Amino acid sequence: MLKSKVYFNNQSLQFLKQITGSRAFIVADSIMETLGYLQKTVDYLSEAGISSEVFSGVRPDPDVKVIAEGLKLYKKSSADVLVAIGGGSAIDTAKGILYFAWKFGNIEGVEIKKPLFIAIPSTSGTGSEVTDFSVITSEGEKVCIVDEFIAPDIAILDSTCIQHVPQRVVVDTGIDVLVHAIEAYVSTKATDFTDALVEKAIKLIFENLETLYKDMNNFYAIDRVQNASCMAGMAFTNTGLGINHSLAHAFGGAFHISHGRSNALLLNAVMEFNADLAGSANGYAAEKYAKLATMLQLPARTSREGAVNFMLAVDKLKKSLGIEDGIRGLGIEQTEFEDALEQMAEKAVLDRCTPTNPKQPSKEDLIQIYRKCY
Repeated sequence: MLKSKVYFNNQSLQFLKQITGSRAFIVADSIMETLGYLQKTVDYLSEAGISSEVFSGVRPDPDVKVIAEGLKLYKKSSADVLVAIGGGSAIDTAKGILYFAWKFGNIEGVEIKKPLFIAIPSTSGTGSEVTDFSVITSEGEKVCIVDEFIAPDIAILDSTCIQHVPQRVVVDTGIDVLVHAIEAYVSTKATDFTDALVEKAIKLIFENLETLYKDMNNFYAIDRVQNASCMAGMAFTNTGLGINHSLAHAFGGAFHISHGRSNALLLNAVMEFNADLAGSANGYAAEKYAKLATMLQLPARTSREGAVNFMLAVDKLKKSLGIEDGIRGLGIEQTEFEDALEQMAEKAVLDRCTPTNPKQPSKEDLIQIYRKCY
């Protein structure tokens, strides 16, 4: 399993004062700069005797152009500490910079020593602060990079960095946590260890996400959702994900819908497919969903009953968070959606997340899932 040290709870950002190094390259989004957390990061590192260079050109869904801009500055900095502070896009950008620095170094015959990599998330959703996953946009397509070299060494979960997140982002990222956990639980690479992380993460989401949605200043709920995000990240970086993410990558890229919202709209249809509700519903995925139902104290006398009740609980949670009933609710025209189906399904089949799905789909299966979600 990957080994990221995790520091958590209010004011844990101050751990930066204890870091050892000489030069830091900080990748930050504009929100962290505006709210003053970037300056706090620079100041804390300065107290540790570390100078900083900042790259704040992060944009949502970072593309190869942004990575190239950051990479150029990173190589000049000769940094021995890399810090990413912000949402998933900031952490993905830092990972992309690190990945291509390593790849180009190998091509040029230059040995690249990995800097101390610290990730400080400002949203509770991606779990990127403890994973070896990064999603980069290339020519309009979302490409998933998976490599242990880009896994952060330290994750700092300071709840004060989360308190200014807009309500819609809290919903999108919170549901993303749930999808990460569910997909890790039914992954073909799931283990007793990852299952334990998933079960706790799902319990925390069901107990706290709606509370946080209704009261954005509830720091207890902020901490719990943030911890759930990290736990789910620890799980899925060891198990892989599934077609929920494969479909979301393709759909989100085609229609510019946030990753969390894309995942949320696809979730129930994907679970129905994995559990084989149209058939026997007594396979691996159905049994695992039923275990989650039992954990939530829902009826699960059979795998079908448990799976159905767990899906209903997920649906109820999504409704309480104001998530649309289907893709149509986003204002996407049906003809436009139908025109994109073939290409989206083809991309999803080839996505890095598909191989660990509990049930291998055909392209037609994925098209039917998309249609059901519309």
